Amino acid sequence: MSADSGWDDDGAGVLRLPSGKLIRGRGLREPMPSGHPPRFGVYLLGAPPPEFGWPSRWVRWVDFWVPADPSYARSVLIEALARADRERVEIACFGGRGRTGTALACLAVLDGVPAREAVAYVRRHYHRKAVEMPWQRRFVARFESVGPLP
Repeated sequence: MSADSGWDDDGAGVLRLPSGKLIRGRGLREPMPSGHPPRFGVYLLGAPPPEFGWPSRWVRWVDFWVPADPSYARSVLIEALARADRERVEIACFGGRGRTGTALACLAVLDGVPAREAVAYVRRHYHRKAVEMPWQRRFVARFESVGPLP
């Protein structure tokens, strides 16, 4: 277990970013993984999520697409990355691959992975089918230009 985040390194869906921060990705259609719940969640859905019992942000993001408001999505991901220093942070959509993988790849970019390598990084360290659609891959490739830099 990481002293910084509280996630187990080998926990279901846990991605280690280059900085060492741990963030859990998951699909909401699957049962909640065992262990501690997150302390902060980012939910990438077309409609508002239910109340989870911990602080969260909703990013309007229809299945198989990219976020409706890319600048807002970027600000939420910046917040999630900052919180991962001290809290258990999870990123989730319904299936846990396309939108979640895209958001994790964007977090990897924020954490220093070159944008052109971020999808491969997430596929290697999170899920081999992460970032499902070509336009999601393009979103990651262009993520550095979305909104102001942190």
